[in-house]
Amino acid sequence: MFDNLVESSSHKDDLSRKGSFIVVTALIYAVLGVAFFVAGVYWYDNHLGEMELELTTLVAPVPVPQQAKEEAKKEDVKPEKVQQNVDVRKELIADVTRTELVPKEVSAKASDVPPVRRGVTTVVGSSDSNSAAPMPAGSGTGTVVTAPKVVIADEPPPPEKPPPPRAPISGGVLNGKALSLPKPPYPQIAKAAHASGTVVVQVLIDENGNVVSAHAVSGHPLLQAVAVAAARGARFSPTKLSGQPVKVTGVIQYNFVAQ
Repeated sequence: MFDNLVESSSHKDDLSRKGSFIVVTALIYAVLGVAFFVAGVYWYDNHLGEMELELTTLVAPVPVPQQAKEEAKKEDVKPEKVQQNVDVRKELIADVTRTELVPKEVSAKASDVPPVRRGVTTVVGSSDSNSAAPMPAGSGTGTVVTAPKVVIADEPPPPEKPPPPRAPISGGVLNGKALSLPKPPYPQIAKAAHASGTVVVQVLIDENGNVVSAHAVSGHPLLQAVAVAAARGARFSPTKLSGQPVKVTGVIQYNFVAQ
């Protein structure tokens, strides 16, 4: 059973040879990599002059002085056109020799505004200046241009307010003051009940003498309705107080006799 024995030797020598091979191979690759890198750098430096490179330079804008801008604006402003042969005055002040110009008011203090010159057209403005080339004096007296005067019309007087209505005056018993006083009929129901007596009706008479309201204040209930109806048909003459028609309040009495 144990006739053929295999004796295994140590693997130490084999591992040592393999390790040496790997180290040498790594060194060779490292040397070759460094050599290729250095060769590439030298090759790039030698051919750098042959490449076409474009250099771009960024330059900041030069600020324009503010004074230059202001001078440019001044040059753009056109000179104002000065009217020839025209004087400008803040206020038209008449010369002592100009009798046709009447001053607005008389003052002991001299005015700062120069008077209107003869033979020169004068306009009202915001300053006092004379014309650049005045017209030669002639026989004329010149032209004075003034602003139109504002005429404020008188306001119409307010309409007169009508006098307030006066309170009605008391007229007492109005039977004798009536122009027309209808008599009330005697109701059949009142006859059957033998109703009688005096019925007093309170009335309000307007400015024209017409009865505008009436209501019974006393009397038999069966006789009040016909008495009120008769009072509404009464007519009176207008009553005036201080020449003004007024309303009158009073009573009308109706006497009913049993039948």
